[in-house]
Amino acid sequence: MNKSVTVVGAGLAGCEAAYQLLRRGVPVDLIEMRPVKQTPAHVTGSFAELVCSNSLKAEHLTNASGLLKAEMKAIGSLILDAAEGARVPAGGALAVDRQAFSDFITRTLERHPLCHVERTVCEELPSEPCIIATGPLTDEALSRAITRDLGVSGLHFFDAEAPILMADSINMDRAFRASRYGRGDGDDYINCPMTRDEYMAFYQALVTAELADVHDFEKSMVFEGCLAVEILASRGPMTLAFGPLKPVGLVDPHTGKQPFAVVQLRQDNASGTLYNMVGFQTRLKWNEQKRVFGMIPGLEKAEFARYGVMHRNTYLDGPRLLQRNYALKDRPLIRFAGQMTGVEGYVESAASGMVAAIGLYQSLNGVEETDFPSTTILGALMRHTTTPTDDYQPMNSNFGLLQPLQDRPKGGKRVRYEKMSERSLEEINRLKDEVNRDVIMEAEK
Repeated sequence: MNKSVTVVGAGLAGCEAAYQLLRRGVPVDLIEMRPVKQTPAHVTGSFAELVCSNSLKAEHLTNASGLLKAEMKAIGSLILDAAEGARVPAGGALAVDRQAFSDFITRTLERHPLCHVERTVCEELPSEPCIIATGPLTDEALSRAITRDLGVSGLHFFDAEAPILMADSINMDRAFRASRYGRGDGDDYINCPMTRDEYMAFYQALVTAELADVHDFEKSMVFEGCLAVEILASRGPMTLAFGPLKPVGLVDPHTGKQPFAVVQLRQDNASGTLYNMVGFQTRLKWNEQKRVFGMIPGLEKAEFARYGVMHRNTYLDGPRLLQRNYALKDRPLIRFAGQMTGVEGYVESAASGMVAAIGLYQSLNGVEETDFPSTTILGALMRHTTTPTDDYQPMNSNFGLLQPLQDRPKGGKRVRYEKMSERSLEEINRLKDEVNRDVIMEAEK
């Protein structure tokens, strides 16, 4: 196939997408606006510049991020090749020398004979076929073009997300299932009841907890329509008790009484493995979220599938706009990748670029697109961005996204995650020959 593909954005998602096309012999026009125009967060013109952290998270297979990296390595990933070459000591995590990491990726793509790099600002959707991977700081002109072409509600510009918990980590000896006044099915929510003393201790910890830093370009943001829980709490000791933690219509079956306050958890996925902390948008640091929210009865040992965040972002209403492999429903030769699709995290962004590019390549060649199953993180992340939901929010990799095991093994969470990882890698090993059938190049080592 001689037709070129335009990839807009040379972050991790765009670079991985470009690489997957190049290694299959597809010419790529890679458009990157930096350094012609910088974002408020970037400081160089290098590809795949790491902004917030130099860590690509855990590597072990009892961690979802570790499993995702293992899946990508099995297929062949530029991002992970670069990370291996730029690795720095970080215990069980994969951390890198940022400059060496970016230099490897920039050099690999700029020197490839089929890759044409253009340093310019893209203000309109390019001609098909293309992959848009411009990230959470997409230029305003392109954002307007995407919004205009896809529909006015197609983009969100600020995230205010509550934490999401693994359902099986919630202590149901303290929590209980119920809906206010028995509405709905009567047990739609998991409720974490508080006595007055428990509430006041939680309140004091919340209003004195350490907040995450805010980037300069986010300081003018106003979240009045979706205030952080710690901001609400700062307005008075009883603000939460009479607001999102009000206990009316609920009776704790453990005591037979109405609690003083209650934290409600709402089911966040169809399989019921993930629950959202209702009304708990927050800017607390992640370790503070674990400490403070762990004071809530029932959440003493809660495992966070995603911590709460409030930050600038640009992402699509994926379930309405996207289909399999991050393709637009009505224009499948346009694909999106990275945080614009609603995945969170460096490796997750690269993973979406991998899947989008492989699917686009197969489509252009008249081959049935590979359907990464929901037993893999690659497939489960993609399905998260395309599955209808009442309140679509970005997500990073976690085991709660995976299809549950048919038989729950004994030995606790670690054993269960090991079994899930074994199942996933069996699927990836089954698929890798199919997706790599036409691979003709590898990244320079």
